[in-house]
Amino acid sequence: DKKQIINKKILGVERRAKMIIIKLDNNLSIVIHLKMTGQLIYTDKDLISFPNPIPFAGATLPAKTTHVIFKLNKGTLFFNDMRQFGWVRVVDNKQLRTIDQQHGPDAVGPDFTPEYLAKICGNWGRPIKLLLLEQSKIAGIGNIYANEALWYAGISPMKRGREVTKIKELYEAIKKVLEMGLKYKGSSAADEAFVDAHGSAGEMQNHFVVYQKNGSPCPRCGKTITRSTLGGRGTFFCPKCQK
Repeated sequence: DKKQIINKKILGVERRAKMIIIKLDNNLSIVIHLKMTGQLIYTDKDLISFPNPIPFAGATLPAKTTHVIFKLNKGTLFFNDMRQFGWVRVVDNKQLRTIDQQHGPDAVGPDFTPEYLAKICGNWGRPIKLLLLEQSKIAGIGNIYANEALWYAGISPMKRGREVTKIKELYEAIKKVLEMGLKYKGSSAADEAFVDAHGSAGEMQNHFVVYQKNGSPCPRCGKTITRSTLGGRGTFFCPKCQK
């Protein structure tokens, strides 16, 4: 109900896993998940010409892909989503705690440790890549970074979690690829195009080692990179040096 948030004051903005949380002064929060093609665009005007990298998404906002418009006392916030996988919810503090409890330690936070990774791997009988994507176990790792981390660690994405012995290597690889993602401001690849608050594309796609590199030689051993599907997601790996 939009009446729950009209004329309410924004106290702050936080992130949990892949969600953006806007805290309000009435013990409610607006929780937003951008999914693959979602965007939050702020402007101090009613209309904005935006360098949108997604074909047919519309560069003048509001566009046909704009689904929610937040009118602020200073400016406007547009929520756009071409694929409409993203969502916006208004939740109370109890519901927010439930959302928090449904997610594991943040992959870039202090509670994600090699010891914790070893524990959850030891209890996982499915492919290790699915564990990396399981938000209830580790929060914040997406498909691109799971592929990249497993290559750096030299681990096959199909290897069962409890069979993984390179825990330290995997932990360091996860940290490495997420830090690279932050450094290069995300990836703007194909229809998952991402831009920052200034409309600039990310550059992480220029540093991929396996993601969408099927048919190319592995940077480490020269074997051809293979693509398969795991858990409904594109999975890219080197069949020779990832064991």
